[in-house]
Amino acid sequence: MVTSAISRRSGRETRDSVVIRFAGDSGDGMQVTGSQFTQETALAGSDFATFPDFPAEIRAPAGTTFGVSAYQIQFGGTDVMTPGDAVDVLVAMNPAALTVEVKDLKVGGTVIVDTAAFNERNLNKAGYARNPLDDDSLARYQVLKFDITKLTADAVKPHGISSREAHLCRNMWALGLLLWMYGHERTATIDWLKRKYGKKPTIAAANIAALNAGHAFGETAEMPEHLVGYVVPKAHVQPGRYRTISGTEGLAWGLVAGLRASGIGKLVFAGYPITPASALLHTLANLRAYGVVTFQAEDEIAASGAALGASYAGALGVTSSSGPGIALKTEMLGLAIATELPLVVIDSQRAGPSTGMPTKAEQSDLFQAVHGRNADAPLAVLAPATTADCFDIAIEAVRVATKYMTPVIVLSDGYLAHAAEPWRIPREADLPRFPVAYRTDPSGFHPFLRDPETLARPWVKPGTPQLEHRIGGLEKDYDSGHISYDPDNHARMTKARADKIAGIARDIPLQDVALGVGSGKLAIVGWGSTFGSIHQAVRIARDEGRDVAHIHLRYLNPFPRNLGDLLKRYDRVLVPEMNNGQLVKLLRAEYLIPAEPLTKVTGKPFGVTEIAQAIRKIDGEKN
Repeated sequence: MVTSAISRRSGRETRDSVVIRFAGDSGDGMQVTGSQFTQETALAGSDFATFPDFPAEIRAPAGTTFGVSAYQIQFGGTDVMTPGDAVDVLVAMNPAALTVEVKDLKVGGTVIVDTAAFNERNLNKAGYARNPLDDDSLARYQVLKFDITKLTADAVKPHGISSREAHLCRNMWALGLLLWMYGHERTATIDWLKRKYGKKPTIAAANIAALNAGHAFGETAEMPEHLVGYVVPKAHVQPGRYRTISGTEGLAWGLVAGLRASGIGKLVFAGYPITPASALLHTLANLRAYGVVTFQAEDEIAASGAALGASYAGALGVTSSSGPGIALKTEMLGLAIATELPLVVIDSQRAGPSTGMPTKAEQSDLFQAVHGRNADAPLAVLAPATTADCFDIAIEAVRVATKYMTPVIVLSDGYLAHAAEPWRIPREADLPRFPVAYRTDPSGFHPFLRDPETLARPWVKPGTPQLEHRIGGLEKDYDSGHISYDPDNHARMTKARADKIAGIARDIPLQDVALGVGSGKLAIVGWGSTFGSIHQAVRIARDEGRDVAHIHLRYLNPFPRNLGDLLKRYDRVLVPEMNNGQLVKLLRAEYLIPAEPLTKVTGKPFGVTEIAQAIRKIDGEKN
């Protein structure tokens, strides 16, 4: 909840937390604007969570509703776990942005518009029969109408840039105004502009001038009485060194940390561009100094084959994709399971099926990850809960893959990939260590001689003296590694591969309760990026006196060994997920419990209010 008061010291209104959304054409720089506001927010000491929302079109026609790009941030002095539900301030750079985004603006909220963009042509593209700035359709909101285009042009005029270049500076003017409204500094943004346009000093100077002009406008202009400055208190955080982290960065750095923890000398990442997974390839390409080799393959199958080949050679093989690409990698995943080699696969899930909505998030690849291969072909499946948790999950994926000689799928999604939050940088000494031992002793060797505890086969680098052997997709004899068509042997190998994955449950933490107690009337069970929304909703429900708990799964195959007993201690189990009900079916099948679905497939994350209302409804029903 947002509360406010007038600060006597500064004359500014104080708010505990605020939700801002920047929206405009994909060419208006809304992602840049939001990202820079986030950086300044982090430096101001607030806690925050973000939600970048990209259009699916690569370059939609300017001014159209399906080309709207938006960036949302919630920040404050409280524990911020979601980008927010209702929006306090909407910056709409054109009519299309207004019509698409205004539905999420709370009653009494503020909308800031560029009046120059509300011309007849843009209004028609957005579907307006008349200008909403001239009628009472926005009467529920506080509408601030500025000719941002002209104000920007006036600010950058001394720098002699073209009118088109001046138009592209509008986002910096809007950013300057918002930084003034919330008492943020501009230093980091100015430094960033100088670096970004280091070879174009005139463009850098123009953008800085626009930024300063927007800030000065808020400071000195004769403003409407309801546009005041705000103070958002700093968050109380654990001491340490912090930085902003996205899910993609967390995965990349976690993979490198896992590489160091394993003692393997080289990480080979092979990928193929696909939204929203491509960013991982871009991030890892900058980490060559840490033993990372990146390879952009000609297709998804080649990428997974190259990563698996790297693992065969003794490196850490990693590949990534989104739903359609994971489907193409399926045959190679089957080969990795048959050869029992380590392979880390990052799936940045998106709305489908097929091409679907490539820039919108879903959790609809769970069935594909757990069961989506021919024959009985089990592997490990993990899912990070937050952007910061992506770092830890990536390390754990490397540990499981190398210890159990198995592919591991990490289920991220489009929201986690691009969202950001503060991250406390861990001390290197505190990171886990799990050194990998390659087989070098030829005594008694055969390729499927298993570790008695993990059932993992030995990892042998090609060229190791006297350990020459053959592996491949054809079934092998359990006792020798030779090709075998014996039916009893196939049954034995199938069971061994299944038992190996099931045995991982003995090596992972018991399932805990994220909030609440270990028994009661209602458990809300989630996985992946729904963590923040569920946690906040359960917190609200418990504050209302409701008997409800939050359980969040990071291990999806195998499940933690105590999960069934834990779930049976609750009268009812509700499973919110961004698909048509996949985890709920797995829980029903595994534990024979009457779990209930709460599904959302709009391409957007759950709002806290949606889950809180579902809890209230269940709590009001008779069991």
